[in-house]
Amino acid sequence: MKIILTGIQSSGKPHLGNYFGAIKPVIDFSKGQDKTILFIADIHSLTSIKDAQTRRDNIYSALATFLSLGFDFKKNILFKQSDVTEVCELQFYLSCITPYSMLTGAHSFKDKADNLADVNLGLFTYPVLMAADILMYDADLVPVGKDQKQHLEMTRDIATKFNNQYGKVMTIPDGFYVENQMIVPGIDGRKMSKSYNNYIDPFDTEKNIKKTVNRIVTNSCGVNDTKDYTTCNVFNIYSLFANNVEKQEMIDKYQKGIMYSEAKNILFEKIMDEFKTSREEYNKIISDKNYLDFVLKIGKEKAQEISSKKINLVRNILGF
Repeated sequence: MKIILTGIQSSGKPHLGNYFGAIKPVIDFSKGQDKTILFIADIHSLTSIKDAQTRRDNIYSALATFLSLGFDFKKNILFKQSDVTEVCELQFYLSCITPYSMLTGAHSFKDKADNLADVNLGLFTYPVLMAADILMYDADLVPVGKDQKQHLEMTRDIATKFNNQYGKVMTIPDGFYVENQMIVPGIDGRKMSKSYNNYIDPFDTEKNIKKTVNRIVTNSCGVNDTKDYTTCNVFNIYSLFANNVEKQEMIDKYQKGIMYSEAKNILFEKIMDEFKTSREEYNKIISDKNYLDFVLKIGKEKAQEISSKKINLVRNILGF
C-alpha cells in the first residue's frame, strides 16, 4: 500500500477552480486502496494571512469542505499542519543541508524578488517546510500540478542530500504529475481565482450563485445568431460538469442560436444540482465546531503517531 500525501491551503471556502483542480482528485485518491494523508497547511498561511480569527475560520471551512464532499477521515488521515509541530523541527534540520542557491531559484521567491520588502523569511524557506511536510510521513506519491513541480523536485533533492549524508532515512517521493491539469475559467475568461474576484462559490446561497453566473462575460452575438461554444465561458464551465450527452445537447443549442441568458440558466441549474447534497452537508458541518474539533483530534493523533517515530529517528541520527 502506497502513501499518498497532499496539502491544501487554508484559504476559506473553495471555488469551482479549487474543486476541479485540487479537491476532486484528492477525494478520488482517498477512495482507492492506498492511504491518503491530507493536511490543512495553516502554518504555510502565515506568509500571507496575519489575522488569527481569519486563519481559524479558514481551517474549519477547508475541513468542512473535504468532509462534505466525501473524504473518509476514518480510513485516511486528515489533520491540520500546526497540530504536528515536529514538522518545524524537521524543517530546521533540513534547512541545514539545503543550499542557499536552491532557495533563491525557487519560483515562490523569484516571483517577488524584485521587491524584497515583500519577502519574509517564511516565504523564502517555504520549499523547506514543504519538504518537511512530505518527508515526515514517508510519502510515496505526491500529486502535483505544473506550479508545484519545482517544489517536489527540491524535496527530492533535499531528501537525497540527507540520505547521502546520514544513510537511507528519507523516502524519496515520486510525483503524480498532472500534465493536463485542469484550468478552470473564471466568469471573465481568465483562470478562476479569488485574487481576480472571478470565481463561483458552489457553497454560496442560491441567490448569490445565480447572480454570479449571470455576470459571466459573453460576446456580443445577436440573439438568434449561431454562437461559438468553444470560446464561450458559459459553455466551458458547464462542460466541467456535463457528461458527453449533455455536452452534445448544449452544443446543438449553441449552433441553433441559444440565448446566453438560457445557457447561463442551464449552467446555474447544473451547479445547484451537482452540489446540492454537499452544500447541505457543508452548512450542517460548518455549524458544528465540536464535530470539526473531534475530526481534527482524530487526525492529530494519527499524524503524530507517524511523526513522533520519524522525528525521534532523525534526532538520534543527528546526535540529539
